[in-house]
Parts: sequence; C-alpha cells; structure tokens
Amino acid sequence: MSCIRFNTPAQRAQLRALAPVMLTPEQAAALHPAPVMTESKIARLRLLARDAHPKIRERAALDPHLPAEDFELLARDADAEVRACVARNEATPCDVLRSLVNDPSERVRGFLAVNFYVPADTMDALAADPSPIVRDLVRWKAELATA
Repeated sequence: MSCIRFNTPAQRAQLRALAPVMLTPEQAAALHPAPVMTESKIARLRLLARDAHPKIRERAALDPHLPAEDFELLARDADAEVRACVARNEATPCDVLRSLVNDPSERVRGFLAVNFYVPADTMDALAADPSPIVRDLVRWKAELATA
C-alpha cells in the first residue's frame, strides 16, 4: 500500500477545498437553535430526576432546565455521581450548591470547587476542605480567575 502525497499546489488546494468549514459558536447557534423548552419537556425532566436508575438521574441533574426543587431533590440523592452532576451544573441554584459544601464525597466537593457559579462563601469553605485535592482545585480556579 502506498501513501498518497499532495505535492503540487493544485493538489493541496483541492485537499483544502474538501476541508470542513469551521463555524463560530454564534453561527452554529444561528443554524441550529436550541428547541423551545415546553411544559411537557419539563415534566419529562422531572420524571428523569425520579427514575430508579442513577444514570438517568445523572442526566437530569446535568440539564440546565431542571426546576429548582428537582435540583434540591437530586442534591440529596444517595448516589454520589448524581450529586456530582448537580455540583457541576452551572444552572444549579446557589442555595443548592451551598448545601453540597459538606458532602461526604470528595468528587462532589471537587466538582463544586470548579463550578464558576458557586457563591463566595461556599468557595471560602471549600478552601479549608479536609481534602488536598479539593483545596488544590479551589487554588487552581482562583488562579484562573486572576490570570
């Protein structure tokens, strides 16, 4: 099997013409607008938040359209991965994020530490976390904010 080489300018131009066009995020959003969030979609999200399977609840916890009371429910979930999804969701209400500051799972507190929407008082508490990993994540996020 031999390699195909594009040695001539015409061959290279031909190859470039086949390359996909890169869109800016704004262009992509204009071409593919997000679907309208309807009451039936919210009702479906609420059902997902109460599903027996934790992976389904994780999916609900990551959705920015989940109602606040469902974020509260999932923040108390027995499964740490579900709570971690709540902690990393930028749409999670501040009071729910605050409630996760003493979560027994280091992973949950770690995701909380890197969420840019966590209130300052919660970040202060995480800066004194018993876990060196969580404290390092708090430091790393602070460095990003000042860079």
